[in-house]
Amino acid sequence: MAPSINSIALSTPPTRGIPRKTSRNTATCLAVKKTRLNATKGGRSSVCEPLPPDRPLWFPGSSPPEWLDGSLPGDYGFDPLGLGSDPDLLKWFAQAELVHGRWAMLAVAGILFPEWLETWGRIENYSWFDAGAQEYFADPITLFVVQMILMGWVEGRRWADMINPGCVGMDFKLPHKTRPKPDVGYPGGLWFDPLMWGRGSPEPVMVLRTKEIKNGRLAMLAFVGFCFQAVYTGQGPLDNLAAHIADPGHCNIFSAFTSH
Repeated sequence: MAPSINSIALSTPPTRGIPRKTSRNTATCLAVKKTRLNATKGGRSSVCEPLPPDRPLWFPGSSPPEWLDGSLPGDYGFDPLGLGSDPDLLKWFAQAELVHGRWAMLAVAGILFPEWLETWGRIENYSWFDAGAQEYFADPITLFVVQMILMGWVEGRRWADMINPGCVGMDFKLPHKTRPKPDVGYPGGLWFDPLMWGRGSPEPVMVLRTKEIKNGRLAMLAFVGFCFQAVYTGQGPLDNLAAHIADPGHCNIFSAFTSH
């Protein structure tokens, strides 16, 4: 906003002594423009190289919204409802998608890997959608309470990091070691980035974060597909995949809409 004001000041002749009135429409336009410019700072990363203006878009030839300027990983200009025009909401949506994508990747791995072990005879009677009914080392109420306490602690620290980035760092503070810039959602350090992939130059960091969010989005869709498959077939994803490979003409997504 400051550069635009300065350019106007330089290009406008001085009108000293003449009172100027700002109309309501002009003030409204300035307020909207300021809000849109600030909206681009909602989820901006401090260590990533923003994507170029000619980046791939979800719909080729379309114009991305002003608040999606390529500074977020996986930004393809998709916001048809304008939900991210508010900078605070944009920041929240970006973090929510990141966390949900990570949970979905863990969930998909937790579904596929045990089912794969079952095919090799390492696990017996495995069913991910009936896992809650199994008997464990503690009763369900105890497990639920413990999970709520642990998850509450983690979510509380994540919320604190959003309010004050870098305040929940767990790295050892050494006098000769410079700590990297805090970036919300990417704690890094020894515990979360032992190979220091997230401390390189901005461009490869952006590439890695884009790959992560794309895999997270794919995992969220995969988990929804697993749920529908479990409801319709009562089987796991690997069993459904084997059935589809054996008979792709009848075992496919269209068979869910056909009568038996």
